[in-house]
Amino acid sequence: MTIAADRTDSNHAGTTPFRALTLGRHQVWPPVVLAPMAGITNVAFRRLCREHGAGLYVCEMVTTRALVERNPKTLRMVAFSPGEQPRSLQLYGVDPVIVRRAVEMVVAEELADHIDLNFGCPVPKVTRKGGGAALPWRRRLFGEIVRAAVTAAAPAGIPVTVKMRKGIDEDHLTYLEAGRIAEDAGVAAVALHARTAADFYSGRADWEAIAHLKAALSVPVLGNGDIWEADDAIRMMRQTGCDGVVVGRGCLGRPWLFADLVAAFEGRTERRLPSLGEVTATMRRHAELLVEWLGDETAGCVDFRKHVAWYLKGFPVGGRIRRALAMINSLAELDDLLATLDPTMPFPTHELGTPRGRTTSPRRVSLPEGWLADRDCLAVPGGAETEESGG
Repeated sequence: MTIAADRTDSNHAGTTPFRALTLGRHQVWPPVVLAPMAGITNVAFRRLCREHGAGLYVCEMVTTRALVERNPKTLRMVAFSPGEQPRSLQLYGVDPVIVRRAVEMVVAEELADHIDLNFGCPVPKVTRKGGGAALPWRRRLFGEIVRAAVTAAAPAGIPVTVKMRKGIDEDHLTYLEAGRIAEDAGVAAVALHARTAADFYSGRADWEAIAHLKAALSVPVLGNGDIWEADDAIRMMRQTGCDGVVVGRGCLGRPWLFADLVAAFEGRTERRLPSLGEVTATMRRHAELLVEWLGDETAGCVDFRKHVAWYLKGFPVGGRIRRALAMINSLAELDDLLATLDPTMPFPTHELGTPRGRTTSPRRVSLPEGWLADRDCLAVPGGAETEESGG
């Protein structure tokens, strides 16, 4: 079902005041990026999202050590479907030498067309080793990592971007300095999730910080945080002046959000409000793509289970059927259960604009011992590199 949205700013209707996002030789329209999400943004989910809309779709986070050591799981994660252009790969690393080797491998084997560096992950197992959102505090190490990636990618003309948070917490903000360091190192763009690591996924994103970063840099700045509807993306662009948006949790169980984003950036007011029947058809397509990607029906269905609650959020579907859907082992089971639902049930409009996925309380950030003492230390924390990709 498609409707005319009453949430859209009427001054935008029928106009296109926005530009394509430029990342090196790549032009991205609309200026929308799918955020890498562990266990979510695999080949199947990216393909599903692309079937609904357009933009830049980034794979799950891949660790540089796992890549250079050719970890089988990681090598499967860096595979792309034939229609994916540009192929976008996010790398996580804390050692400039290994980061350089990983990017050289990407170049030599033509594994991707765009590389994003993860400096935004707030997960304790990452920050306690000095990685993710903790790393920009060590500004010299941060700069060495970014320069290593940019230098290694340059011969192939592969643009490198960075994604980061505001800082460790409100007393240890890093985003403005890190943005300038990244720009000086030659990145094509900087994306800011406008929360600190301590915020995790709590509260409201600080869009004002995105505006400050945009004012401080010459390279494109992308905003991330609290884009639940397409019109939120338009508001963020207008309020902050950013050059594009990064969409994460807002598309969980709602890949059609990318259709809404295309419409919004093209000045059209229609928005998707799918009936339950349309949602279940999308669920079936998602499960089918997972089975195809993994090459195993049971594995694909098991992977799909975590998406059930997101797809059905807000629909008056009973707990018994929800639990059964979250335990499927085959497409036949999925079909039988979906057939019991009322396809005419309308979309729960009360869910529009509400958070999806993880919501948390603020928390103390786990850091390596003495991490805050010396911002210019170049030492790589022991055990920081990992062979596990995906966060």
